[in-house]
Amino acid sequence: MIDTIFPPADAPTSARGPEVPNPRQCILVVEDDAAIRRVNTEVLTYSGYQVDAADDGAAAWDALQLKNYDLVLTDNDMPKVTGLELIRKIQTARLELPIIMATGTVPDEQLTQLTRYSSWQPVLTLLKPYSFDELVEAVKTVLCAFNESRAENAPPPNWQTSPLNNRFQL
Repeated sequence: MIDTIFPPADAPTSARGPEVPNPRQCILVVEDDAAIRRVNTEVLTYSGYQVDAADDGAAAWDALQLKNYDLVLTDNDMPKVTGLELIRKIQTARLELPIIMATGTVPDEQLTQLTRYSSWQPVLTLLKPYSFDELVEAVKTVLCAFNESRAENAPPPNWQTSPLNNRFQL
């Protein structure tokens, strides 16, 4: 099941939360505990992000097939598809997507095994219980780091393709 929560359009500006530098940033919250999923979704929505929520890894994988996300915040211990299994699916599909694993226990051995065979790894592990401030700070930090790494690998802004001969030129 996927829930989407947005502030009401008629809500006063102060009730919509602070503005975010890139309001198009969309986060997928994956959590089987309904109360934690709702709170995480509300905190991130209040912080200015677009937020969708999935109640397990299988629903999250379905959501990732339908929509582009800027970040996934996932629990690990979930029915159907665990957080690590979801990471493995994202990795196999070669989706460039930062992930925060928000979990009560760090699956060290499994996580090490997963990252040993790939250059990809979760960007951050956030241990439960965490505060609202820790959650928002983790999201900002990971998105900023991911965007900076993408900018480093992007061609210079004056890099253009000539439409006539399809050559690259500065």
